[in-house]
Amino acid sequence: MKKLIYIIFGFIIGAVLTYYFCPRPSDDIQAMETKIIKPKGVISVNDAIALNNNWTNERKKANDSAAKKFGRNKDNRSTWWSIDDIENYLAYAKHKSDSLGYTMTGIQIYLGVYGKNAGQKKKNLTTMFIAPTGDKSVSKGSMSPFNSTVRLGGNPPVPPLNNGSGGSGNFPQ
Repeated sequence: MKKLIYIIFGFIIGAVLTYYFCPRPSDDIQAMETKIIKPKGVISVNDAIALNNNWTNERKKANDSAAKKFGRNKDNRSTWWSIDDIENYLAYAKHKSDSLGYTMTGIQIYLGVYGKNAGQKKKNLTTMFIAPTGDKSVSKGSMSPFNSTVRLGGNPPVPPLNNGSGGSGNFPQ
């Protein structure tokens, strides 16, 4: 009978130690279950095709004629970045904004034109670049236990993301 008590006691101690020292599968499952939220502004593929066709009808001729002034047949109409580049840039911009005392609130995508000194491949072509937007955070001194932060205007001075590759042209039909 005494040996049986030691065996049961050993099982209980083993179970308790296993509970505290082994990873719990619920943590892994919870980490994998990221909630996917559809962003505001997502449009249908048909709407994107219509927007692309409208651009082609209304802007392509003017852009390509401007490119012809610089010896090109046509100008860029899209820019491509890899998912890794986008995710890495967003993490970089958030971190850099925070370290500069800003709260990053979004991004803006700008059109630009490479100058005449950009090298033969990019010379005078249209490009796009991504820049973070945000507010300067200023903490207000107070006796209140609540953290009060004032947001001042102005975008964070974080280097923008450029150097995507020229896109394939028309939006896939």
